[in-house]
Amino acid sequence: MKLPNATLALVEREKVVNYLLNPSHRYGASKARFFEAFGFRAEQWELLARALRQHGQSHDVTEMHETGFGPRFEVEGILVAPDGRRPLVRTVWQQDYGAQCPRLITAYPLEERA
Repeated sequence: MKLPNATLALVEREKVVNYLLNPSHRYGASKARFFEAFGFRAEQWELLARALRQHGQSHDVTEMHETGFGPRFEVEGILVAPDGRRPLVRTVWQQDYGAQCPRLITAYPLEERA
């Protein structure tokens, strides 16, 4: 199963700049180190936003569960990075009740599979 309405997937600037690429964020610092190691930078946040959107559109949903706000979807697969490498990443998306598009909740690295 693919992410519903994946072509409309929303990756907000604030989510990328203030969380995923923020080395000072309480919970996002380790994610920032990971993404920066692959060439993503806050000043070019659109590159990570585009890569995450493509990730959500390209790979299958691996898990789905209901939340109090709407269904939440996990998507696993490779992420195309600026430095040419392709790390394995999980993105988490939520489609809030009444919303047309899923929005990115978080993204983080996965262990490479043997």
